[in-house]
Amino acid sequence: MRAILSLLADVWRLSIPYFRGEDKWRGLALLGAVIALEVGWVYATVLINSWNNVFYNAIQERDYPAFTHQLWLFSFYAAASIAIAVYQIYLRQWLQIRWRTWMTDKYLSAWLANETHYRLRLKGDQADNPDQRIADDISAYISQTLSIFIGLLNAVMTLASFAVILWGLSGDFAFNLFGGEWRIPGYLVWAAFAYAALGTFLAHLIGRVLVKLNFDQQRFEADYRVDLVRVRENGEQIALMKGEGVERARLLDRFGHVVHNYWGIMIAQKRLTWFTAGYGQLSIIFPFVVVAPAYFAGTIQLGQLMQTSSAFGQVQGSFSFFINAYATLAEWKSVVDRLIGFQRHVETTQAETLKASYRQVPATGAAPLGVRDMEVRLPDGRALVAIDALGVKPGERVLLTGASGTGKSTLLRAIAGIWPYGHGVVETGGRVLTLPQRPYLPVGSLRGALAYPDPMERFADEDLREVLEAVGLPAFAGRLDERGLWGAELSGGEQQRFAIARALLVKPDVLLLDEATSALDEASEAALYRLLRERLPQAAILSIGHRSTLLELHETHIALERREDGPARLVPHALAAAE
Repeated sequence: MRAILSLLADVWRLSIPYFRGEDKWRGLALLGAVIALEVGWVYATVLINSWNNVFYNAIQERDYPAFTHQLWLFSFYAAASIAIAVYQIYLRQWLQIRWRTWMTDKYLSAWLANETHYRLRLKGDQADNPDQRIADDISAYISQTLSIFIGLLNAVMTLASFAVILWGLSGDFAFNLFGGEWRIPGYLVWAAFAYAALGTFLAHLIGRVLVKLNFDQQRFEADYRVDLVRVRENGEQIALMKGEGVERARLLDRFGHVVHNYWGIMIAQKRLTWFTAGYGQLSIIFPFVVVAPAYFAGTIQLGQLMQTSSAFGQVQGSFSFFINAYATLAEWKSVVDRLIGFQRHVETTQAETLKASYRQVPATGAAPLGVRDMEVRLPDGRALVAIDALGVKPGERVLLTGASGTGKSTLLRAIAGIWPYGHGVVETGGRVLTLPQRPYLPVGSLRGALAYPDPMERFADEDLREVLEAVGLPAFAGRLDERGLWGAELSGGEQQRFAIARALLVKPDVLLLDEATSALDEASEAALYRLLRERLPQAAILSIGHRSTLLELHETHIALERREDGPARLVPHALAAAE
C-alpha cells in the first residue's frame, strides 16, 4: 500500500504542474472532452447491453419485425460508438502533444539552467542518460498515463453502470449451511469480484519483477545508444589508433547487458502471459457457467441470459483492469521512477548551486576581472588552488602557466562561474567569453555556428564573412547558409580559428582562453593573438598555455605552483614587454 501511495504521489508531482501552468485551460478543456467522450462510450455500452436482451428474445421468439428494428437501432449505436472512438483518440493525441511540448520545455529549461547539465556530470551523472529521459521517457510517461487513466476511468464507470444491472439480474443465491438457509443478494456481482480479486493477486505475484526489469532495460538501451554516438563522434581518433577491435568488444559488452536483461523480461512476460491468457480465456466462459443453471431451469430466457452474461463480463472485466494492464503498469512505473529520479537530481543540483560559496559580483574598480579570497576544491573536498588576489586590467594580457594537474583549467572554470566546488569572489565588468581548447560547433548552418551562443540575426553577413577571412578561414566565407556537422568537417586548428572569430564578433570585455590556440602552429598562434590585440584593445585577456612562445604575446606571466602539502598558488614571474 505504501508503494502504491508513493507511486500516486510521484504521478501527481509529475502531472499536476501542467494542469496548473500557462497551458492549463487548453489542457483541462482537452482532458474534459476526452473524459466526456469516455462517459459517452460507457453509456453506449450500457445501451448495447440492454439491446442484447431485446434482440436475442426477438430471435428466440422468431419476431422478424422486432429483429429488423433492433438491427437499425444497433446501426445507430454502432455509428455513435465509432464517432466517439475516433474523436477520443484524436483529442487524446492532441492533449498528449501539448502536454509533451510543455513538459519538454520545462525539463530542458531546468536541465540547462545555471549549468545544471554540466554539474550533474561532475557529480558522476547520477541521472544517467538525460537525453533519453527528456526525449523518450516524457513521451512514454504522458501516453501511458493517459492510457491508464482513461482505462481506469472506463473500468470504474463500467463497474458502476453494470454492477447495478447485474445486481438486478442476478437475484439472490440461496443455500443451506449449518442447518440454516443463507441468501446472498446480487451473488453474480460478488462472484465477479472474487474471480477478479484472485486473478489480480496472482498477476501481481507473477509480474511484479517486470518493474525493475523495465527500468534496467531503458537504462541499458540508453547506455548502448550513447556509446554508439561516441564512436561516431570520435571516429577519426579511433581510426588513427586502430581501436575498432576494442570499440567493437566494448559495444558488444554494452549490448550484452541489453540482451541479458531482455531475456529476463521475456521470461517474466512469458509467465505473466501464461496466466493472463488463461485468465482471459476462462473469462469468456465463466459468466455462462455461472448463469446457465438459471437458463436451463427455465427461469430466464435467452435474451436475459445473453444480457446477464454480457453484464457479468463487463463487471468482471472492470474488476480485472489491473490484470489486463499489468505489463503496461510495470513499464509505466519504471518510467515514473526515471523521471522522478531525474527531476530530484536536477532540483538537488540547483539547490546546491544556490548555496555555492562562489560569488559573482560587478567589478567596482577599473579592472574588468578581479579574483579574491578564492579556494578551488575538487568534488571530494580537497583544496586544488588557492588565490588571495588576481586582477586583469583593461587591455592587459595575462598568461597563466603551470605543470599539468595544478588546476589551471579548473581555476578558469571557477572564474567563469561553472565550477561549484570551493569558495571565493569573482568581480567582472561587462561580458565574459570563455574559449575552451576544444570549441563547440552546433549542428546547423555555418552562420548559426559562428554566431553561437548569440542569435545569428545579431550579426550582418558582411561582419561574419570579414571575421572568417581575418582569422584565416576565407574558404568558409561563402558558405554561411550551408548546413553540416561542422565539428567533424573542420580540423582542430580550423575549429580554434573559428572560436577566435566568435570572440571578434562578440567583442567581450573579459576573454578567458583555455589553451584556445594549442592546435595551431606558433606563427598562426602569434598572428591570432595580435589580431585579438588589434580588434579588442580594451579586453582583459587571461590565457592558459604551455608554449614558451606565448610569453612574448602577453604583458604579465603568472605561474601556478603546487606547495608540498597544500593547494597550488599563484607566483608572479618577470616578463619582458610584449610586442
